[in-house]
Amino acid sequence: MTILPRDFYARDTLVVARELLGQVLCRSIGDVVLRGRIVETEAYTQEDPASHAFRGCTPRTKAMFQQPGTVYVYFIYGMYHCLNIVTDSENYGSAVLVRALEGLGGLSGTSGPGKLCRAMAIDLDCNGQDLTNRNGNIWVEYSTPILPKNVVQTTRVGIRRATNYPWRFYVRNNRFVSTFSSNNQTRKR
Repeated sequence: MTILPRDFYARDTLVVARELLGQVLCRSIGDVVLRGRIVETEAYTQEDPASHAFRGCTPRTKAMFQQPGTVYVYFIYGMYHCLNIVTDSENYGSAVLVRALEGLGGLSGTSGPGKLCRAMAIDLDCNGQDLTNRNGNIWVEYSTPILPKNVVQTTRVGIRRATNYPWRFYVRNNRFVSTFSSNNQTRKR
């Protein structure tokens, strides 16, 4: 296995969001390793009004301002955790939200960031962890990238600000993609 190195994440957030498609998110729980191929992502940067980093570094968003490859987990609606991967550079709040996985090796596929975190037992204990640490319990392994013709780029979903930014990427025709856009309308699958 090849764990993605820090320089993979230390690039433009939109590039990382697109190139994370096809890579394999891994989570070790005791003797069990859960794996899922990333099939949907969204990008968020510090200048983006929809980003948690838009108002600067706070105790909640501190992980977003750490080095690229850091895990940023937040809790929403009093019931869901969401997994983000810090990108670009340290002290610049940007990250990629991982929205859906195609399950591998016994893990069921997940459509939506809350289901993804539940399936992989990702919670606030993962916040701030380093994905590039070979001794950690969460990492991303290299896999064959998705060909550009099989990647869809569209507007993000589930947000109220900057809804026109085409910063969502997903694998075309993948059944685990959480939602899809058609004629500027977002519909649930």
